[in-house]
Amino acid sequence: MFYSIVRAVVALALRLFYRVKVNAPSAEPEGPVMFVGNHPNGLIDPALVFILTRRHVTFLAKEPLFRLPVIGWLLKGLGALPVYRKQDDPSQMGKNEGTLDAARGALVQGRAITLFPEGKSHSEPSLAELKTGAARIALGAAKQGAPVRIVPVGLTYADKHVFHSEVLIEMGTPIEVRDFLPADAAGEVESVRKLTERIAGGLKSVTLNLERWEDLPLIQLSEQLYAFRQKEKVDPERLKHWARGLQIFRAEQPERFEWMRGVLMSFQRRLALVRGDPTDLTLEYRTGPVARFALKNLALLVFGLPLFLTGLVLFYVPYLLPRWASRKAELDVQATAKFLTALVTSLTWWAVLTVGAWLWRGPALGVPVLLGVPPLALFTLYFSERWQVVLRDVSVFFTLGSRVRLKALLLNEGERLATEVEQLAGEYRPRLEQPVAPLAMVAGR
Repeated sequence: MFYSIVRAVVALALRLFYRVKVNAPSAEPEGPVMFVGNHPNGLIDPALVFILTRRHVTFLAKEPLFRLPVIGWLLKGLGALPVYRKQDDPSQMGKNEGTLDAARGALVQGRAITLFPEGKSHSEPSLAELKTGAARIALGAAKQGAPVRIVPVGLTYADKHVFHSEVLIEMGTPIEVRDFLPADAAGEVESVRKLTERIAGGLKSVTLNLERWEDLPLIQLSEQLYAFRQKEKVDPERLKHWARGLQIFRAEQPERFEWMRGVLMSFQRRLALVRGDPTDLTLEYRTGPVARFALKNLALLVFGLPLFLTGLVLFYVPYLLPRWASRKAELDVQATAKFLTALVTSLTWWAVLTVGAWLWRGPALGVPVLLGVPPLALFTLYFSERWQVVLRDVSVFFTLGSRVRLKALLLNEGERLATEVEQLAGEYRPRLEQPVAPLAMVAGR
């Protein structure tokens, strides 16, 4: 019961905090399963597993978390297993054998477990070297006859510490652990090494793995131009193929790569001046659609502004506290600090408003406040985000709609660059169909 309640609350809160997209088979993996993921975002990463699967999952978490007041209580209540790391306290490393035995036992019983084999949360743009613990646990359970499968889980954040940014949860192809069982004890070390490498390959297939964060705007613009050329919508999943192709392109044709980077980034800077993207360059502003856009948003402003202002006043404190709580946190734990503070503060603030209203005017006001606070809070968030989009659209309209020559120049350049990007995608696409390798795959799909 405790696990189900925590799972439901955390999954709902995460969907409010992020725009979550899941790319996974409709049928969940059954039997003994180990979910392994990349680890860019502190406690948010394991919490996202609540969205990925409805199964009861046993988490492995670093031991210091169990000593934190609220988080430790939650981890113990969820039945999580502590991992003792050398960097935390070398003298405690001997206790890991009990943790490994418990994890293997969970798999032998047909349960699901989750761990992050990088061994740490970090903000580097590529996977860290994987620890061997995941392979050793899985092989140990497989030796006892459990048909263990390891499922790579890729977590890709558009902007991990920004509220309501996008996160993609992608489930990779399961790895059959029995295929890596050694013939005898002498082959155990080699089996662990090979399985760890296979896990790394599985994670690379579902993550961006950039060499540097400066490459992210480049692959994002490449995808926008490719989608523009193909007359498709931008596909966030395709970004990982652009990332892999970029590695090959940079390694094999460095001069052409630097030239292409230069012209793309120059084009992006000019688009940024008008707050536009490639799709804006083909828009035609006709009187009818423009009038409907204006009337629709004017009505939203007239009827929604009073509610928005009310929500802004009521929820100013729970809006401000998460920012304050995360202001000094490291980048890889900023979102964790924001999310946990927002969750606790929002629930507390809801209770305070409800009790205050009840004491002031009794059930006549207390009940409406109890029922009305959540939808008002959601509308306040919607209104704020909606007007950011509206203001951006209006800015693009007045900039491009009134400057025909500028729009034509940008459109011509965008079409030329889109052709270049499409040509690059065609050159590297054949490698996309090959098995994942260290440099692996390519741009486009």
